[in-house]
Amino acid sequence: MTDQKPPPIFPLPAAQSALLATLSGTLYFLSFAGIDIWPLAFICYVPFFFALYKQPAKRATWIGLLAGVVMGVGGFYWLQTMLITFSGFPFVACAFFTLVVCTFQGGRWAMMGWLFSRTTMRGWPLMLSFAAAFVTSELTYPLLFTWYFAGSIHKVPIFTQTAELGGAILVGLGLLASNVALSEALLAKFEKRSLNRSRVIGPLASLAAVVAFGAWRIHSVDARVAAAPSVRIGTVQANMGLSEKRSQFAEGMRRHMDATASLRERGAQVIVWSETSAMYPVHEKNAAVAMKRTLAEIKLPAIVGAVLYRDDPIRDHVYYNTALSVDENANVTGRFDKTYLLKFGEYLPLGETFPILYKWSPNSGKFTPGTTLDPLKIIQGGAEHRVTTLICYEDIIPSFTRDAVNHANPEMLVNITNDAWFGDSTEPWEHLALAKFRAIEHRKYLIRSTNSGVSAIIDPVGRVLSHTQTMKQETLLETVHWLSGGRTLYGFMGDLPWWIVALLATVGAFVRKRTKIDASP
Repeated sequence: MTDQKPPPIFPLPAAQSALLATLSGTLYFLSFAGIDIWPLAFICYVPFFFALYKQPAKRATWIGLLAGVVMGVGGFYWLQTMLITFSGFPFVACAFFTLVVCTFQGGRWAMMGWLFSRTTMRGWPLMLSFAAAFVTSELTYPLLFTWYFAGSIHKVPIFTQTAELGGAILVGLGLLASNVALSEALLAKFEKRSLNRSRVIGPLASLAAVVAFGAWRIHSVDARVAAAPSVRIGTVQANMGLSEKRSQFAEGMRRHMDATASLRERGAQVIVWSETSAMYPVHEKNAAVAMKRTLAEIKLPAIVGAVLYRDDPIRDHVYYNTALSVDENANVTGRFDKTYLLKFGEYLPLGETFPILYKWSPNSGKFTPGTTLDPLKIIQGGAEHRVTTLICYEDIIPSFTRDAVNHANPEMLVNITNDAWFGDSTEPWEHLALAKFRAIEHRKYLIRSTNSGVSAIIDPVGRVLSHTQTMKQETLLETVHWLSGGRTLYGFMGDLPWWIVALLATVGAFVRKRTKIDASP
């Protein structure tokens, strides 16, 4: 009798692959901001790798989708509450829409699974294909709610400093490196073969380089900050409910004015209020007069959120979610209108084409996007300072922030937002975690003033100097620094290297790798 070889382990049966995909999605959202068991980020892609290994493209796509849906339901559970509160739809409809959104978001993992299968089946290097599929899915997949893997490690600055070189994607690749090394070590054992050392040493060396770079850059950036001009900045978190902001305008102003007076007494030199903090809509022609009347008592330079409108022959009025800067005499010195509007909250997709949608969702807004990236201007100590202001979730969109920074060459970043839409959930903490990478990418302070939390003051290496809690009236006051110039590599290159990787990965999905033919006898 001849010895028969045991059947190959891979590809795994559908049930086992589904279990591993579920495990991977679970580990991912547990590591992510809000829950913050960040060490899991170093292993969460390992089950996903084995679920995908040697699977045909179709099955790999479904495996990826399952992992993505699990991650989405765990990480974006707050969508259900938001939709119930603000859409006007019944519970069952909101549950359905939440699942639809999470399924769509999970398509990012499905894309990664499909691309990994296609490239490896065509002979391209295994672990490089895994990394390239990760990059391509993070870069190109369209999301309703932006997120990126780097958000899992936001609390550990030594791992995040490479964002100034390649943005959040490069930080995510650093995390993926440990997943790749561990996957190879386990794969060699399962396949009963010798370890491919390049698949282990290379990723681990990359991770060591990330740590070394982080330690060096934290030290050098801190030295640059210490030599820059300083300013005492205060933020106000009034904690007004969304309906209260509209119906109790006087109460909202009282909270902001009282908090501002307290900050001024404590030595604040600049004040930042949250998104739509001056909620009562004002015609843009009257904005200067309204600000002068409303903010005269502040007696400090400030950035405030406002709602402006202009007359429109078709829609009666066109509304803008606006940030205004004023000097110590309440003279308006700059204006920025929000460009990226929140779907379902500030506008309904296709709502202008099909107005009946607004009847079905009566609590959705009807705002119009802005068209310029001009900075706001803060006059402090006799000097004029440029501030790039990001409204709401614009601070988690790397490409938009990069465009704004390159356009304005600011000395500071400010984000004004209102996460009351999402209640006392993990969403405000996720938002903060993702926003922190803008400070690192451009080596500027990021001042976040939110209506209901989390407000925060973030330094140029991504450390949170102070932050508020959610659903509380609080203020922050910190000494920060005006930082001019200092354009980073990411500011210069943006995502161009990743677009090249995505292009090569896409080509690799359809073109088989050539192999050398052994011509020896």
